[in-house]
Amino acid sequence: MEKNVFDAIVVGAGPNGLAAAITLQRAGLSVLLLESKDTVGGGMRTQQLTLPGFYHDVCSAIHPMAMASPFFASLPLQDYGLEFVHSPLAAAHPFDDGHAAFLSRSLEDTAAALGVDKKIYTSLIAPISRHWEAIAADSMGPFRLPRHPLIMADFGRNALLPAAVVAARFSTPAAKGLWAGMAGHAIQPLTNWTTAAIALVLCAVGHRYGWPVPKGGSQAIAQAMAAYFTALGGEIRTRVHVTAPEDLPSHRAVLFDVTPRQLLAIAGDRFTPLYRCQLSRYRYGAGIFKIDWALQEPIPFKAAACRQAATVHLGNTFEEIAFAEQQVHDGKHPANPFVLLAQQSLFDQRAPAGRHTAWAYCHVPNGSVTDMTSIIEKQVERFAPGFRDIILDKHTMNTHEMEAYNPNYVGGDINGGIMDIRQLYTRPVLSLSPYRTSAKGMYICSSATPPGGGVHGMCGYHAAKAVLKDLKIDN
Repeated sequence: MEKNVFDAIVVGAGPNGLAAAITLQRAGLSVLLLESKDTVGGGMRTQQLTLPGFYHDVCSAIHPMAMASPFFASLPLQDYGLEFVHSPLAAAHPFDDGHAAFLSRSLEDTAAALGVDKKIYTSLIAPISRHWEAIAADSMGPFRLPRHPLIMADFGRNALLPAAVVAARFSTPAAKGLWAGMAGHAIQPLTNWTTAAIALVLCAVGHRYGWPVPKGGSQAIAQAMAAYFTALGGEIRTRVHVTAPEDLPSHRAVLFDVTPRQLLAIAGDRFTPLYRCQLSRYRYGAGIFKIDWALQEPIPFKAAACRQAATVHLGNTFEEIAFAEQQVHDGKHPANPFVLLAQQSLFDQRAPAGRHTAWAYCHVPNGSVTDMTSIIEKQVERFAPGFRDIILDKHTMNTHEMEAYNPNYVGGDINGGIMDIRQLYTRPVLSLSPYRTSAKGMYICSSATPPGGGVHGMCGYHAAKAVLKDLKIDN
């Protein structure tokens, strides 16, 4: 007989939906996880997008925050087949003169390669890497009084600043460029407040944990999480499209791994007018244009460091990257965009013997349908002459196609809403408990809640904790 009564239902099986389901199931609840697609994963999926035998990560590809997440650290996912692969260098940043700055597991080696900026880089990053667990506990969740106030005060004095302000402390183009590439993950102008935070964190966790690739593709993370959840007794149903609360079996609580636009469409009539108004004002950020390539051979980067890194940031100088990100913010398409490139197949088998894959995207205005293929390939060719000659096939996704693939990517926004200072801790609304909606028993657990985008599961974890508190379950 089909079970139709559950303690909790989670709608959406992305990293946060899976995290919420696992947290609730571990607390002893009966949990049903619903997913509209054939497989779980959300942004963690791997498919043959180009040629047979070439496996591409559809969305997320490199996972430093999975390693740095307190939630993921609590999971025995290695027992369910998950294995991470580390490239010799976490990331590389090439310049027009043929050399490259890099991020390695060794903070000392990274800093030493920056010459006269060694001391400044070390003073910025070493304390964060050393105290990461305390910083993560206080920052990867809703706003609250810190448990480690002195450590957080030291972190905050730089993290709250615009990346451009911190960049001014460096003297060399290498250090400035490396910093710009890290800050570019914020997907907003580098003059915005708090953009330094993402650069600080990515550098620090890179030294602490590396920037790993899941063996076999990002789908491996989702598969391991799903296997663990079902081993705990949870139930997963795929190909279930929820359009209204009435579609759901009986439950005590429901958590939605969706962003405000979808939540309003599903359950807007259940909310107070004030809450509906707040959700309607939620702001989405820039989108992305993504390409996957099937390649005849490895990308022929001029800089040796680029051939040792799974992640390569293409943008040359700080000034060039900052200009490109500002153009996107202003609704324009840069002629020389900041390109984030991953070459997983150098370190993990993703293609037939001797062949390779590559994955890349650039930022574009939200909702753009402009084809950036030639512009991105020109930027790769700039640092790897001959790149175009080794392309066997390609697959592209503009912002509309990204959103069609994953409705959480509204207008191609992969962060579930812009993560600027106005919306960093007011996701999706200003509230002491941002995971609760105005409807009793209804919660939101997506990247539109703190701490925001990324494969770390912390949004789902904190939402589940709010459910357990409301149900008065000791956990």
